[in-house]
Amino acid sequence: MKPNPIALLAIALTCLQTSSAGAADDIRLVLQITIDGFRQDLSERYRENFGKGGLAYLLDKGVVYRNAHYLHANTETIVGHTTLATGAFPADHGMTGNAWYDRATGELSYNIEDPNAPLLPSRDEVTKGAQVDPSQKLARTEGRSPVAILAETISDRMAAYYGQQSKIFGVSGKDRAAVAMAGHAGKAFWFSTNNGDFVTSTYYYDAYPEWASNWNAQRKAEALAGQSWSLLMEQSRYLLGHQDDRPYEVDLRGYGRTFPHLLAEQGNPLLPTQILVSPYGDQLTLDFAQTLIEAEGLGQDEIPDYLSISFSGVDAVNHFFGPSSLENEDMVLHLDRTLAQLISFIKKKVGLEHTLIVLSADHGMAEMPEYMSDQGFPVGRLYPEEIIEVANTAGEEMFGIENVVKFFFRPYLYLEDEKIEASKHSVAEVRRGIAHALTERPNIALAVSGKELRKPQSTSLRKRIKRNHHPQRSGDIYVAQDTYWFNFEKGPIAAMHGSPWNYDTHVPIIFAGAGIDGEEVNRLVHPSDVAPTLAALLGMTAPGSASGTVLPEAVDARD
Repeated sequence: MKPNPIALLAIALTCLQTSSAGAADDIRLVLQITIDGFRQDLSERYRENFGKGGLAYLLDKGVVYRNAHYLHANTETIVGHTTLATGAFPADHGMTGNAWYDRATGELSYNIEDPNAPLLPSRDEVTKGAQVDPSQKLARTEGRSPVAILAETISDRMAAYYGQQSKIFGVSGKDRAAVAMAGHAGKAFWFSTNNGDFVTSTYYYDAYPEWASNWNAQRKAEALAGQSWSLLMEQSRYLLGHQDDRPYEVDLRGYGRTFPHLLAEQGNPLLPTQILVSPYGDQLTLDFAQTLIEAEGLGQDEIPDYLSISFSGVDAVNHFFGPSSLENEDMVLHLDRTLAQLISFIKKKVGLEHTLIVLSADHGMAEMPEYMSDQGFPVGRLYPEEIIEVANTAGEEMFGIENVVKFFFRPYLYLEDEKIEASKHSVAEVRRGIAHALTERPNIALAVSGKELRKPQSTSLRKRIKRNHHPQRSGDIYVAQDTYWFNFEKGPIAAMHGSPWNYDTHVPIIFAGAGIDGEEVNRLVHPSDVAPTLAALLGMTAPGSASGTVLPEAVDARD
């Protein structure tokens, strides 16, 4: 009898599924490492001075994707982390930016803010510190939770697949990084720039677990008061050793523009922020994560656990000194040593053969305009008031509407719909006209209205903007600046990401551990592929809203 091709296909699929599930049997821990602001080329730029056990181990032993680019336009921390976690685009997972304008309240809304999940106090006394991250100042309350994330994460999928038996944690120097990766089912801890503790919210706990309270009681951040961030090596050994002092770098209130950088004395509210803008922040993150691994017994049984560690130091240093600074180079070299400590610890406690490691970044980072200007590239800074002025002028001259702009927060412009409706023009017509006027302005690559994005998109830039568009959270008009132009508020921040250009979209993706053999891959892939690939390696279905595809090299690389 002739074989039935449908039956043969079903048998083949069953074998494949069985093989995938069997291959996952020896994975006890999924370790997802995210380096905030780590542009892909930094891993090659400084490789000569890497140690043996950190980034070099991952680059030599892992499946390394060298041409990984985000496909959305607004390359910010929450957007990238949530894309890595869900495999979905911002249009689907809802995290369109670090903050968005809440039309109902008329205020900015911080991405993971939740007044129903207040911060769980880590000590009796109330402390307030200086914050390195401007987005934090946008939050109206200290409550934090993942309720605004609209898609399932890989950690959520693990929780459901393994019957709520997987232990799931996210740890980071930033709240939004920890919360996004822990998903809805896990628990998140993040570094507080108020007091140097690792904190959480009532969404996760009614009270701190004993091990976390004990860690915070040691006041390890405060013990760093008065110490210095010094160079790891002789300055002559650095590629950028000659770039230690540039006039456009930022002196963080006495922190200085040159090495050594002296940390504030104990009691100074700026101390936790300075710690985050130094290798010490990542080292404390590792120390807390190691304590968590031991206390919670991660990776100690046949049910795979999940731990996300997001290191924030590179991004923080970039914002003040830029990605082509000596500070950036030394920060990456320190991080390399920190990663070596992490991998050595995991090898001892869990075993690398039982640990599936994936490393990536939430976004890259642009060179500072002043640095590019020094090289003859005509660029500069584009400020919100300039965009608002162009839009208001166009609204008045083209449509007779005064002060048509309601609000602007990069990269979205919000218009006064009531004023537009009171005029003789349609909302779509006014938005289209103002977007055109903005696009005509020098240093703006494209401005496009949300309604125009409903049409088939013909260019890569328009497609990226469409993937970033959520009808309830995105603004009326997306404004994309030209390459190497910064679209950011005036203030102490020297460098900024957030554009749709290659330097902000290009990040590393590396899969290692769990019997994976090393390989270099140069074809175009995307961070949205990470979650589906992790799911495939575990023998699971991908998260529900994932748009990415499984990376076959990572799956096939397991012996």
